[in-house]
Amino acid sequence: MARPNITRRDLLLGAVGAAGATATAGGLMALRGADRPEGPPRIEAASEEVRRAEDLRRRKGTGRTVRTRLVARREEIDLGGATARTWTYDRSAEGIRCTAGDELSVEVRNELDEPHSVHWHGLRLRNDMDGVPNLTQPLIEPGGRKTYTFIAPDSGTYWFHSHHGVQRERGLFAPLVIDDPRDPGDHDVEFTVVLDDWTDGVGAAPDDILAALKRGGMGEKYTVEPEEGVVPSPPAAWSYDVPAKLDRAEVPERLADEVKYPFYLLNRRLPTAPHTFTAKPGQRARIRLISAGGATVFRVALGGHRLTVTHSDGFPVEPVTVDTVQVGSGERIDLRVTLGDGAFPLVGVAEGKSAQAVGVVRTAGGEAPQADVQPRELAGRLLKLSDLRATEPVRLEAGEPDVRHTLYLTGSMRDYAWRLNAETYNAEEPFQGITPLAVHQGQRVRLDLANQTPMYHPMHLHGHTFQLRADDTIGAGAGPPLRHGARKDTVLVGPGQRVSVDFTADNPGQWLTHCHNAYHLAGGMATILSYLRPRR
Repeated sequence: MARPNITRRDLLLGAVGAAGATATAGGLMALRGADRPEGPPRIEAASEEVRRAEDLRRRKGTGRTVRTRLVARREEIDLGGATARTWTYDRSAEGIRCTAGDELSVEVRNELDEPHSVHWHGLRLRNDMDGVPNLTQPLIEPGGRKTYTFIAPDSGTYWFHSHHGVQRERGLFAPLVIDDPRDPGDHDVEFTVVLDDWTDGVGAAPDDILAALKRGGMGEKYTVEPEEGVVPSPPAAWSYDVPAKLDRAEVPERLADEVKYPFYLLNRRLPTAPHTFTAKPGQRARIRLISAGGATVFRVALGGHRLTVTHSDGFPVEPVTVDTVQVGSGERIDLRVTLGDGAFPLVGVAEGKSAQAVGVVRTAGGEAPQADVQPRELAGRLLKLSDLRATEPVRLEAGEPDVRHTLYLTGSMRDYAWRLNAETYNAEEPFQGITPLAVHQGQRVRLDLANQTPMYHPMHLHGHTFQLRADDTIGAGAGPPLRHGARKDTVLVGPGQRVSVDFTADNPGQWLTHCHNAYHLAGGMATILSYLRPRR
């Protein structure tokens, strides 16, 4: 794989000479000038350290620039029998493709009547191009434009999406595939599969769902119909405190999450008019699976086939063969399959919702599978975190952490406030009311993610990839450390689960880490990984 060889010495040298640099981005200074706590100064998005880190990536890049344009606007799209008036990018079906080490230059034009921003999910890019409003950039106002320019250092399956409010729920997302120039490819055909849950333009608007949740819409007074939006609340006596030992089988299915959607889509098509992938019998297919849903965990299987997992969140893993995989919002999995002869259902079951997304893989004639088909593979061997082992070239060096942070995942449905370490993130004032996770350039960092709710939380770290370290159940005692766990940027933390991850602080700036459920993030389930300059 084409991974830049950045050493610990490179990281430390990148900070030398920039220790006294001051951020000069007027927009961000105006937004956050008064919220600085006393102590070592933060390395801001427009700092000299960020520029130096990007220069290092550029020196190891290809020297090529890939230019493209995205226009965020209202459009009417055909979902295959249903028409949705929604928001989208003008070329969202195709997405963007480049090669590892290329410079991407993407002009974004905002033709919406709301501010907008774009986040490049999973990329180890420069901090001022990360797309987080009020933290790494000012919003792109209606009628405005911004050019995102950055080196795309790592090959793999990624995607991009709006990072303002719940705009992602309106269809503002698309694939981003970064090819490895050294990878000869062990496949004959390639399919990019995007799973999504959909309500905008056919049911309740995402902002209306969020408003109902925030005003206590989990009771009887919410205005969104249950079949189109919010699932009614659990009994009043139910608590978000997880008991000392939680049997996950006892968690009610409807608590997989709290939003029920009219449609579940595969490549923006309904199960009754599915997207069809074509190939020949015996061909080897690479399936790039992207979970773009706002609030759904999908269980995925291909009827009549087993799945060999080759990559997780863009990074290679030692191949492991299973029947089915589970993906939370933001996660990506690459699969290798040798195709049979016929027409096969590719199914993504929405966990806990009695619904599914469906596509068809066709290598021969015959009838297409039914929209409600349930391949037996869905009940077969499910991929576990402990099954995933990073390949040798992308493993972190052995070592203990220099700094360790624990994040307790909690929340309340009554006021719809979601918290990390009992703190709620405010996207308008990012540093207000939270305690950032402080790190210094070059440190080895461990994050312990402890889910104290009976809901799934796909936890995403911006600007970095981490290596899975441990996977335990709260109250059941620590399990053995994972040996060479997968490299990821998003990990699905289940009810009562504790996941530990390690990473190297090799990308200076201010980075959001958060639950990738769109409504949990909007409810405050986020904090900031904050790079600090050394004390003098």
